[in-house]
Amino acid sequence: MAVPGPEPFVLPEGELRWRFSRSSGPGGQGVNTTDSRVELSVDLANSPSVPDSLRERLLRRLGGRLTDGAITVVASEHRSQLRNREAARDRLAGLLARALAPDPPQRRPTRPSARARQRRVDEKTRRGRLKRLRGRPDD
Repeated sequence: MAVPGPEPFVLPEGELRWRFSRSSGPGGQGVNTTDSRVELSVDLANSPSVPDSLRERLLRRLGGRLTDGAITVVASEHRSQLRNREAARDRLAGLLARALAPDPPQRRPTRPSARARQRRVDEKTRRGRLKRLRGRPDD
């Protein structure tokens, strides 16, 4: 499985662990017989295919989703196991690509202009006046 990123790498099929089970929810005749739900796991902490320069970044960014150094994705939205396998593979590749993406540029704090602040106050005054007009007329 190819993983895009700053240093693209390939996870061989032998490092991917697949588990299959029955999907939840409604189904047809084969609902209790087909194992269409797919779990795909990869041990990122111990994988020889993950470059050392990227391993630390992956483990840091995906730390909340890892279980003993392994990441697991689940796919059960399709009725066929084959399509769920493809969805799980795509989901894992996207997850790893997002984790390897560079950090966004740091935000430079800005302040609203004097005119923008004045417009805000004027709009609040106008809305307050409009709401006061909706009330019962004074006698």
